[in-house]
Amino acid sequence: MFRKKSEGPAEKKAPWKEVLDVVIWALVMAFLARSFVVQAFRIPSGSMEDTLLIGDFLFVNKFLYGAKIPFTDVRMPGLREPEPGDIIVWRPEDEKQDYIKRCVAVQGQEVQIRDGVLYRDGEAIEEGYVKYMFGSSPPGWISPRDWGPFTVPEGEILLLGDNRDNSRDGRQMGFHAWRETPRGKVTRIYWSWDGEAKRPRWGRVGRVPR
Repeated sequence: MFRKKSEGPAEKKAPWKEVLDVVIWALVMAFLARSFVVQAFRIPSGSMEDTLLIGDFLFVNKFLYGAKIPFTDVRMPGLREPEPGDIIVWRPEDEKQDYIKRCVAVQGQEVQIRDGVLYRDGEAIEEGYVKYMFGSSPPGWISPRDWGPFTVPEGEILLLGDNRDNSRDGRQMGFHAWRETPRGKVTRIYWSWDGEAKRPRWGRVGRVPR
């Protein structure tokens, strides 16, 4: 009979190789999570005050609407479409920066603002989060308190800032959002920094914006 040759002990990796393997896997998992699940964003302007403040850092769920596959124009299937009330990160066509606004209507819905009250399909919407900074509209701006009626075109959603006097949004011509362009839904504030006071806003950390 032939005896099976005994195998020696498995060759052990050098410690630096084990560390390298861990680092590589961590980077791969971080890349996949950032690309398809969650990404962090920072609030750069006051267009969403007081819901979101300059210096708020946000987690954004990219999986909900369908994440875009990196380095392609292919978008994965999402769990659902954007809905009114969602706070959304999206990038308009031909622009290089992200915007954060609130979805107030989807395709086919009619929107108008009268005396600061938003009506969707004729029904007044309670928007306790909306802020008006001025007694009247700034020069050159569309009146934030009287606008519309406007019917959201097919394949689009209407996004407005909560700070209605200080927001470049869907009320401006050519500033529409296609349903395919949202990058994700804002889910949580994970850090907030008050740049003027040079200190953290601890009370906002962990908050889920509504």
